[in-house]
Amino acid sequence: MNFIRFAAFAAGLIAINAFAAEAAGAPGATAADLAKSCAACHGADGNSTATIYPRLAGQYHDYLAQALREYRSGKRQNAIMAGFAKTLSDADIDKLSRYFAAMPSKLDDLSHHEQGD
Repeated sequence: MNFIRFAAFAAGLIAINAFAAEAAGAPGATAADLAKSCAACHGADGNSTATIYPRLAGQYHDYLAQALREYRSGKRQNAIMAGFAKTLSDADIDKLSRYFAAMPSKLDDLSHHEQGD
């Protein structure tokens, strides 16, 4: 069973990386074009339903940009994200981070909770 999961995961990575290489770094690519490769893990609307993938929608753009730069440089370690980030220019990172920051978020905060005694 583990081999099947691994094979499916590996096939998915190959497909995603091929798609990312095609979309990312393309001259004149829009943020929506660049974000297509993000949807596989982070959701089409940036609100991942899988707990292992963070929600991108509604995050601060400077946080998202910094994270992508750190994946690209290797400061943050994740093989999947490093593969994507290495294809992105600084302009692409700025487009993507602002794109996801502007999206409606399903992030939860404590603003609607009352502090009890």
